[in-house]
Amino acid sequence: MNKLKAILILSGYQLTWLLCVFGELIYNSYLPGLIFGLFFLYVTFIKSDNKKNFISILFCISVPGYLFDSILVYLNIYNFETSFNLGLLPIWMAILWPSFAVLFNEVFRFLEKYKLIAIFLSALLGPLTYYSGSPLGLLIINNLFLFVISMIGFWAALMMYYLTLIINLKL
Repeated sequence: MNKLKAILILSGYQLTWLLCVFGELIYNSYLPGLIFGLFFLYVTFIKSDNKKNFISILFCISVPGYLFDSILVYLNIYNFETSFNLGLLPIWMAILWPSFAVLFNEVFRFLEKYKLIAIFLSALLGPLTYYSGSPLGLLIINNLFLFVISMIGFWAALMMYYLTLIINLKL
């Protein structure tokens, strides 16, 4: 994949994240993130070279992520302060997870060569991204110890799962 495409996809995801978070914080609305996220997913799907891999990775990454968040909210390890929930999570998480999964399909493929670094960075940056919602008032952490342990474990496992998936299934 060319660098420009990777930069555009990474930027699209970051903009989706920002609109989800700050749409909620500034406008008390899920609509900015939801609308842009749907647009981002549509454009990246249309521009995808391999639509079957796109859909496979989208579901293989976003479903476990959404379930993980749902379980931790159900267990009251953390909660979201949002305007509208779909089940236990903010509705925009149903768009944010697939938008994040696009990165696995289009941007993170090079990580196959750097497995240990990828797992370490995932275990570090995943939890930090969530934690950044706490000072903003969007995420309320009720049990910091369980939050840190479960986040590190999940994000390391998610990256190992992804790396195994692309190697074994040749995605």
